[in-house]
Amino acid sequence: MALAYHEPPAELSAEARDVHRALSATIEELEAVAWYHQRAEVTPDAELKAILLHNRDEEIEHAAMALEWLRRRIPKFDEDLRTYLFTSGPIHAVEEAATGGDAADGNPPAAEGKGMGIGKFTK
Repeated sequence: MALAYHEPPAELSAEARDVHRALSATIEELEAVAWYHQRAEVTPDAELKAILLHNRDEEIEHAAMALEWLRRRIPKFDEDLRTYLFTSGPIHAVEEAATGGDAADGNPPAAEGKGMGIGKFTK
């Protein structure tokens, strides 16, 4: 199933349409990763399993390439991928260190005396 547009494509910039294409491609590649992974998990045939795992790994490569394209064009992707990827330890601890808040409750930290602590919204 393709990623749906939520606005008329003709009203979007060429860049926004390309971002949509890259996001759609990434989703499709990750879906293929899941399919090949599941098939490899259940096949009793060792040779078929090797082929399926090879195919899965190719899809991972494709997803990584599309994600890198997105990272280079959307600054927030770049920022968050640099924060979370290739870290060790509990991922929520990385968030806590990055935001200075308590990610354990799922809520962002409240700004120092500003607003309700809901993302960028303030009073």
